[in-house]
Amino acid sequence: MYFFLSAGLLIAGAVLGYLVRQNLAKRQLSTAEGQAAKMVEEAEMKAKEMTIEAKNKAVDILEEAKKNEQAREAKLLIQEGRLEKREAQTEKGIQEIDTEKRRLLQKAEEIKAIREEAEKLREEELTRLEKVSQLSKEEAQTKIFALVEEESQEALVKRMSKLENESHEELEKRSLNIMATIIQKYARSHVSEFTTTTVAIPSDEVKGKIIGKEGRNIRALEKETGVELIVDDTPETVIISGFDPVRREIARIALEKLVADGRIHPARIEEAVEEAKKELDTKIKEAGEAAAYDAGIAGLHPKLLYILGRLRYRYSYKQNVLLHSLEVSYLAGALAAELGADVACAKKAGLLHDIGKAVDHEIEGTHVKIGMRILEKFGIGQNVIDAMKCHHDEYPHQTTESFIVTGADAISAARPGARKETAEKYIKRLEELEALINSFPEVEKSYAIQAGREVRIFVNPEKTDDLSAMKLARDIAKRIEEELKYPGEIKVNVFRETRAIEYAR
Repeated sequence: MYFFLSAGLLIAGAVLGYLVRQNLAKRQLSTAEGQAAKMVEEAEMKAKEMTIEAKNKAVDILEEAKKNEQAREAKLLIQEGRLEKREAQTEKGIQEIDTEKRRLLQKAEEIKAIREEAEKLREEELTRLEKVSQLSKEEAQTKIFALVEEESQEALVKRMSKLENESHEELEKRSLNIMATIIQKYARSHVSEFTTTTVAIPSDEVKGKIIGKEGRNIRALEKETGVELIVDDTPETVIISGFDPVRREIARIALEKLVADGRIHPARIEEAVEEAKKELDTKIKEAGEAAAYDAGIAGLHPKLLYILGRLRYRYSYKQNVLLHSLEVSYLAGALAAELGADVACAKKAGLLHDIGKAVDHEIEGTHVKIGMRILEKFGIGQNVIDAMKCHHDEYPHQTTESFIVTGADAISAARPGARKETAEKYIKRLEELEALINSFPEVEKSYAIQAGREVRIFVNPEKTDDLSAMKLARDIAKRIEEELKYPGEIKVNVFRETRAIEYAR
C-alpha cells in the first residue's frame, strides 16, 4: 500500500513540476515579447522624429536657395541695366565718329581738289615758260648749272664757304629749335636710353686725348665707327650715341682699349676699331651658342649660331630679338608638351623664327623669307621651316607646330611692356635715311647721328672735288625732302679727306 502511495506522490510531484515549468516558460516568453514590442515602439518614435527633422532641414535649404536665387536675379538686373547704358553710350560714340569721319573725308576731297587745281595751274605756267624759252625744264637746269660750274667754280666755293661761316650763329639758333621739336616728338626713354652707351674714363685729362688736336682723334673715331661721341662736362664719362647697337658696342670696346693703352691717335684708332670688330665677332658667336644651349638645342651649324648671335644686337619695337626668340622657344616647347606635339621641332622653330632679322638690313625681302633661305642653306629640317614660316600668317598653316610657334610669338610680343612702337619707327627712319644716302655712287660711308637730325657722309677724294661735294650735299638734301618723312630739319655734312702717307726707310 505504501508502495502505491509513494508512486502516486511521485507522479503528482512530476505533474506539479511540469506545470510549474510551463508557467515559468510562459512568463519568460511574455516578458521577451513585451521588450520586443517596446523596442519596436521606440524605433518608430525615433524614425518619426528623424523624418520631422529631415523635413525641417529640407524646408530651410529651400528657403536659403530661394534667397540666393532672388539675390542673383537682382544682381543680373543691375548688370543688365549697366550693359544697356554702355551700349547706348557706345552707339552714341560710334555715331559721333561716323559724323566726324564724313566731315574729314569731305575736307580731304576739298583739299585734293584745290591741290589738283594748283598743280594744273603750275603745269600750264611751266608749259608757257618752255614755249617762250624753247627749252625744257631739265635742259634749262643742266645748261645753267654747267655754265655756273665752268665760269665760277673757284668763286662759288669761296662764296659758299663765306655764307656757311656767316650763318653759323643762325644755325645754332635753328638747331635749338629743332632739338625742342625732337624732344616733343620722341620720349626720352625711347631715344636716349635706347641709343646711348656710357663709357667711364679714369680722369678728365683723358678727355683731351680722346678729342685730340683740333678734334682729329674724335673725328677719326666717329668716322671709323659711325657713332657720335659726346664729351661734355659730365665728370669721367664719355657718351656714345647711335641708333645701331653693333656700332655702339664696337665704339665702346675700341674706346676702352684706347683708354687702357694710353696711345690715342688716328692710326691707333683704326687698329683699335679693327680689334673691337674681331672681339665683337667672338661675343656674337658666344651669344648664339649660349642661346642654343639655354634652349636645349644641339647640332646647329657654327655659322648659323653666329647669325643667331647677331640678334643680340637687333631690336624689334625695343624688344631684344634674341631674348624674344628664347622666350618664344620656351613658350613653344611648353605648349607643344601640353598639346602632345613635337616639342623639339617647336622649340627649334621658336628659337629660329626671327633669324632673318639678323640680316634683313643687308638682304632684300621680308625677314620670314630671308629666314627660310638661311635655314634651307644650313640643312634645317622642313618640319622646322614649316613651323616658323607661318608666324606672321604669310603662309598657310600646315602643321600643329606652326600654330604653336605663332601663338608663342604673339604671347611674347603682346605681353604688357614687351615692345614700344615709337623706338622701332625711329630706327626704321634712320635706316631708310642711311640707305637713301648710300644709293649715291660718290658716297663711301654714311652715318646718321643726333637722333637723325644730322648725317655725316664721307666721299672718295679721288673721284669727288670740293665743288662736287657741295653739289652732292644739295642733291642728297633734295632727295631727303622729296622721299622721306621726318620731324624738324636734317643737316647734311659731306666730308672729303685726302691722306698722304710715306715711309722713311
